[in-house]
Amino acid sequence: MAIAGMNHFTILTDDVERTVRFYNDVLGLSAGPRPDFDFPGAWLYADATPILHVIGGRSRSDLKPGVIDHMAFTGRDLTATLERLEARGIDHTCRQQVSSGVWQVFFHDPNGAKVEVDFAADEQPSA
Repeated sequence: MAIAGMNHFTILTDDVERTVRFYNDVLGLSAGPRPDFDFPGAWLYADATPILHVIGGRSRSDLKPGVIDHMAFTGRDLTATLERLEARGIDHTCRQQVSSGVWQVFFHDPNGAKVEVDFAADEQPSA
């Protein structure tokens, strides 16, 4: 078996609408077609690819981090992303990797899931 790539991430939530709104507003992901499962949820798309599955109907106490530390996305327009996070009052960290120069932005979604968005080394955050 050879792995060809990452298919999707799945997160749990007690509020599907709030979670979909967060990922749409902050990362530009859009809700799209989803199979008719017998539980609430949403599939969020980057272009035509469903990369984030949201499973609802969970209690707040079910929303605990597991062995996976975070999900990472590749982004474009570091400055606009930082401005969007700041405008929404989302606490975040922006740092540049020493060896590669890649910019990394870390923050948490409304469910406590840690999100990383990576940007090319030649992008520069505004002053």
